[in-house]
Amino acid sequence: MDRSDSAPAVRRVAAPVAGFATGIGYLGRGFAMYRRHPRLMLLGLVPAVIAFVALLAAFVAMVIFVDDIVLFLTPYMDDWPELVRTVLRAAAVAAIVVVWAVLSVMAYVAVTLLIGQPFYEAISKGVEDQLGGVPDEVDVSFWRALPRTIVDSLRLGAYSVLVSAGLFVVGLIPVAGAVVAFVLGARLMGWVLALELTSVPFERRGLRYDDRKQALRAHRPLALGFGAATFACTLVPLFTVVAMPAAVAGATLLSRRILGADPR
Repeated sequence: MDRSDSAPAVRRVAAPVAGFATGIGYLGRGFAMYRRHPRLMLLGLVPAVIAFVALLAAFVAMVIFVDDIVLFLTPYMDDWPELVRTVLRAAAVAAIVVVWAVLSVMAYVAVTLLIGQPFYEAISKGVEDQLGGVPDEVDVSFWRALPRTIVDSLRLGAYSVLVSAGLFVVGLIPVAGAVVAFVLGARLMGWVLALELTSVPFERRGLRYDDRKQALRAHRPLALGFGAATFACTLVPLFTVVAMPAAVAGATLLSRRILGADPR
């Protein structure tokens, strides 16, 4: 049963800077769950480790072959002045690395949530129950939720590809391009991560993708702060494994705030 029409009214956050900082704080509250629910949170490391190993292997392969890829794509530069050729090819390498990092973050989160949905559902529910639970909770089985989860992930994945294409073009700008592309990537992918990670608590209330997007837009600074902080954590090798269960817990707390269940 879809109860979108009966969803709690969301409260809009007025101050962007304060909202952004508060959003970051929700990820910190997620990490605090390691102290309150250590066994549950440690269980969430299993799918994160599996996804991390797979994507780490892909990243290592990219680093090994990125120079060859750039040389293959730019044979027309062979006759250009050496300085110009070196600078532009270095910019292309930096652009590929940035785009790969952005896509890897999205793929890592999507794969981790997909294979670890039962674990993260348990973490999210544990957080909710500690804070009073969810009235009229919608119990959606893994197999019933799986097709919708895949569709949502594909939709966000398509958005990520478009963003990455734009970031690649920006990254081609010598010197400053890679930095600008990274900052834009953190902002844009932070929004995607916030949408992806809040799916579980919204589903528990019978709310779907469109409901989630509308609610997060009303609290964009909160969502961006949380998403950008999560994005930064997922870029740190090994730490990203520990960050995933915390991000799920933090997203649950963030969802309660946005939906008015937790006004703190």
